[in-house]
Amino acid sequence: MTSSSPIVLVFGGSRGIGAACVQAFAATGWQVASTYATKSSDDAPGRQYQVDIRDAASVARVFEQVAADLGGAPQAVIANAGINVPAGPVASFKPDDFRLLMEVNVVGAFNVLAEAARRVRDGGAIVAITTSLVRHAVPGTGPYAASKAAVESLVRSMAKELAPRGVRVNAVAPGPVDTDLFNAGKTEEAKQRMAAFSPFNRIGRPNEVAEVVRFLASEQASWVHGQIVQPNGGMV
Repeated sequence: MTSSSPIVLVFGGSRGIGAACVQAFAATGWQVASTYATKSSDDAPGRQYQVDIRDAASVARVFEQVAADLGGAPQAVIANAGINVPAGPVASFKPDDFRLLMEVNVVGAFNVLAEAARRVRDGGAIVAITTSLVRHAVPGTGPYAASKAAVESLVRSMAKELAPRGVRVNAVAPGPVDTDLFNAGKTEEAKQRMAAFSPFNRIGRPNEVAEVVRFLASEQASWVHGQIVQPNGGMV
C-alpha cells in the first residue's frame, strides 16, 4: 500500500457488515479508517476512531482526524453505523425505543451523510447501509424500517445534489444478515422464518454485503448512482 492509495472512511466498522467492509476495502489496497461507538475491533486493519454519530461535531472531528492521519480527504464514505431495538407492533412499541432509533439511525445518519457531502473528494462515492425491510413489510419491524427509509430519502436527494462534483451516492439495503445486530434477541425459530424470506432459505453473510459496498465505492461502479441496491437473496 502506498500513500496514494484511496482512503475509505467506514462509520460503524467494528462489527458485522461494517467490519466486513473494512476487511474488503483493506484487501483491495484502500487505506481504511473506521469508527466505533463503544468498543474497537482488535483485528481491524487501518485506523479506528471513537465517535457518537448523534453529535455532529464529533462526526466532523473524525473527518479532520482522518485527513491529518492519512493525508487527505476520503475517496469513499460508508454510512453503516446504526442500531436496532426489540421489535414490536407499532401499537405497543415503546416511545423511548422509537426515539432512540430516530436519534441514531436518522439524526446520526444525517450527521454522517451531511459531513460526507462536505468532505468526500470530488469524483468520490458515498454508500449508506439501509434494509430491504423498507420494501418487505414484516410485523414488528415498522419503526426500524421507517428509520432506514428516511436514510434512503436522504440518499436519493444527495445523489442529485452531489452529481455536479462527480460524487456518486447509493444505498445498500440487505436482507437478513448473520450479524450480532440481527441475532440479538431472536430464537432459532425466528431466524429460520427470516431465512425463508429468500428462496435460497438461508441468511446472508456479512462479506456478501461488503463486496457490494466495495463495488459501489469503486470505479467499476462509475455509472451506478442514486440507486438502492438490495443484496437479499431474492427476498424482494
